[in-house]
Amino acid sequence: MSGSQAELLARGRAVLEQQPFSQLLSARLDAFEPGGATLSLPMAARLLQQDGFVHGGVLAYLADNALTYAGGSVLGPALTSEMKINYLRPVVGEGRLVAVATVVGSGRTQAVCRCDVFLDNEGGRQLCAAAQGTIRKA
Repeated sequence: MSGSQAELLARGRAVLEQQPFSQLLSARLDAFEPGGATLSLPMAARLLQQDGFVHGGVLAYLADNALTYAGGSVLGPALTSEMKINYLRPVVGEGRLVAVATVVGSGRTQAVCRCDVFLDNEGGRQLCAAAQGTIRKA
C-alpha cells in the first residue's frame, strides 16, 4: 500500500470512528482506495430478526456506507443520494459480513457505485445482497 493509500485508509477509519451507529455495530473499514471501499462487521445475535436471519437493515447499512465511501474516494466528502438493494438470500451463520463497493462511473459532483454484501466465514464468501447507489458531493 502506498503512502497516500495508507493515509486515505487512516482518514476513512477516522471518519468511521465518528459515526455512533457504525460503532454500535462494530463496523470496520478494511480497505479504502480511489474507486473502492470494503466495510465489514462481525455477525452477532443483536443483528438478527425474529427468524434468526440478519436483519435487512444491517445489510442495507453496510451497502449504504460502503457505497458512500467508494463514491467519496473520488468525490471527497459525500452523501448518498439514492440506493437500491436486492436481498439475495437470508443470512445465517457465523463470520463477518463484508461489503465491497466500487465506483462504476463518476463526474465532478456525483458517482454511481455498486456493492456486493457477503457472509465471509470458513466456508468462503457467500453473496447475500447486491446494491447500487448514486453518491453526491457534500
